[in-house]
Parts: sequence; structure tokens; C-alpha cells
Amino acid sequence: MLKIALPNKGALAEGALSILQDADYRCRRSDRALNAVDTVNEIEFFFLRPRDIAVYVSRGVIDLGITGRDLNLDAATPALEILALGFGKSSFRYAVPNDSDLTPDKLEGKRIACSYNNIVQRDLAQRGVNATVVRVDGAVEISIRLGVADAVADVVESGETLRQAGLKIVGEPVLQSEAVVIARDEETAARPQAVKFVKRLEGIRLAREYEMIEYDIRRDLLEKATQVTPGIAAPTIAPLNDPDWVAVKAMARRKGINEIMDRLSELGAKGIVASPLRACRL
Repeated sequence: MLKIALPNKGALAEGALSILQDADYRCRRSDRALNAVDTVNEIEFFFLRPRDIAVYVSRGVIDLGITGRDLNLDAATPALEILALGFGKSSFRYAVPNDSDLTPDKLEGKRIACSYNNIVQRDLAQRGVNATVVRVDGAVEISIRLGVADAVADVVESGETLRQAGLKIVGEPVLQSEAVVIARDEETAARPQAVKFVKRLEGIRLAREYEMIEYDIRRDLLEKATQVTPGIAAPTIAPLNDPDWVAVKAMARRKGINEIMDRLSELGAKGIVASPLRACRL
């Protein structure tokens, strides 16, 4: 039976549960249970702290896990990332007081507060900067005001929390994070059950990126219309009762779908419909 670790709380937990349920896995957690068994798919799910998942997976105690890329890379021994899932996105950034001229390359001899000390230490080493990393758990942005640090490094989504603390983001992102599937090594990832699991989740992730667009168009405008909706390999074209018209169906990126519909409408297409996909394989 495949053992898979899932986040036990927070946005990563909600996102993981959603994508797994869309993939038809039975992983509903009852009360505060630490595990759930999907007998149909022969998988045992374990609900763990997101920060601990990389530790268990990298040591081979758990076969696969879903956690944040940042949490995995901050582990002493990161596991192998095998699939990005497209939710829980954030960036890891440095921040300093609004009136400071410090940048990531000017942190020599400074104190940096963070909850991800391994990521910060590796980044400082790559920059050739010798600074003191102060490990704190939560509320990193208050560290400067309390006199614990000169700068902070933290996961940033909107940046509003930092702004409210009188801080500004400096430098390029240290890394871009999102929810990922991790495995101990390539051998574990190649197990048939693991491959099936990953392909299912990949299908759900892709379905969330695309929509199916359908419309009717005059034959003499078909070439121009299919330039707007080329599909993956090619669009599906079917005849209609009126020989001068055809029906077209194609997959299109969800981002920008309204612009595509606008262009088709301007071209003369009728009955334009965009429908979400539940799952797909490309």
C-alpha cells in the first residue's frame, strides 16, 4: 500500500484535499485522525505538519508527499520534486525597513530573521555574504521593530503584512514556491502506484488550466477561426445541417478565455460556449 503524506492544516491542506478529491481519491479526514485509508486505490494518507512532510519522505518513511516547494527546500535533506500542482503559490523575498538602503547583496554582517534558515543560508552563501541568520517561528515581520534583526526573509503572497509592518521588499525573489508532490528518489517515483497517482494529479492540474471552447462558424471563416483556437494538436471540426457552417471544439487556456471569445464573436462565430474541464491527459 502506497503511503502519502498530506498537510494537516492551512491553505496547502485545503488545496491538496481539493485536487485529490477531484482525482477520485478517498482521503476525507475524520475529526482529528492522523490517517485515512483509501482501500479502492490502495493508498494510506497521513496528515502531517507541512514542514515535517519533507523529512518523512526524504527518509523513506513515507513514499510520496504534498507540501510547499519552500518547505521541501528548507529541509536539511530535501526530497525529490516530481510534480508542481499549481496552487499555494508564493515567493520567498527579503524585506527591510522603508527608510533602509539595504539590499540582499549588502547584508554583510547584518542579522536576518526568518523561519526558513536553510534557504536563507544557501542563498547568502551563493551571494558570498556573511550574515547572521536568526531563526524565528512566525511573525517574522516584527523582528526588526523588536531589535532582533536588521532584515527579514519570508514567504510573500501579496506583501501586505510586510507593508503594514513598515517594511519594503528588496531584490529579486529567492525562489517561487507552490504546492508540489515529492518523493524520496527516482526509484520511488517510478513505482507503478506512484506513477498512476502523479498522472492523475497532473490531469487535474491541466484541467484547471484549460477550458473547452465550442462555437459555430461559417466555412469561409474557418481558417481564421482556428488560428484563434488551434487546440492542442488540432481543433475538432464537425459539419452542421447548413453546409455553409461547421461546429468547432478546441481546448484553450483558461487565462485569456474571454479575449478568445471576444475575437471569435468579432469574427462572426455563433453559439460560443466555454466549459470547464474536470480532468484531462495531454
